[in-house]
Amino acid sequence: MKSIYFVTATNTDVGKTYACETLLNKYAKDGKRVGYFKPLETGVDDIPLDGGSMFNLVKKLNPLFDVSIDDVVPYQFKLPAAPYVANSENIIIDIEYIKEKINYLLKFCDILIIEGAGGLMVPIKKEYFIVDLIKDLEINLENFETVLVVPSNLGSINDNLLSQNILKQYEIKYKWCINLYKDKDSFETTTLPFYKEYFNDEIGYL
Repeated sequence: MKSIYFVTATNTDVGKTYACETLLNKYAKDGKRVGYFKPLETGVDDIPLDGGSMFNLVKKLNPLFDVSIDDVVPYQFKLPAAPYVANSENIIIDIEYIKEKINYLLKFCDILIIEGAGGLMVPIKKEYFIVDLIKDLEINLENFETVLVVPSNLGSINDNLLSQNILKQYEIKYKWCINLYKDKDSFETTTLPFYKEYFNDEIGYL
């Protein structure tokens, strides 16, 4: 049975690509054919940085993933900004086309890891955000689950709870994990005590 994981985060530069790399290596080690998809990437001068690195990793882990970088990152924009802002040429971002690409990529893998852009409320269109894309995909695709990556720095509790509340409002099924890369020395005293009380010790780490 094929499975899809959509990796999102509380903000940009939190560790989505690192989480994707971790999941790809894990499932490949478990004997699964892995695949990767990043529907939108901004800040692209020539080859997508995040999408390109994960594409190269997948080709090593799953030689049968015989697709192109344009299949893996169909919408590429030069300006490093939210897709709605970076889309200066007003290219039509077709959500149905994104779904078609997902179904195409699933032909080559058992596990497909999808990486979002920025956080949940990053605009793709004027009134259509990453969280709306996640919900559309969840409704239309089987065995779909969202993974929320949160940082470990002081102040991350606020961003974490806001993001989880948005996912709950949209009735999106999700798991969350901490990327322990900032304020590592103080995390256990400034942030972890609340998480242990609030989430009953159900905490995952990258």
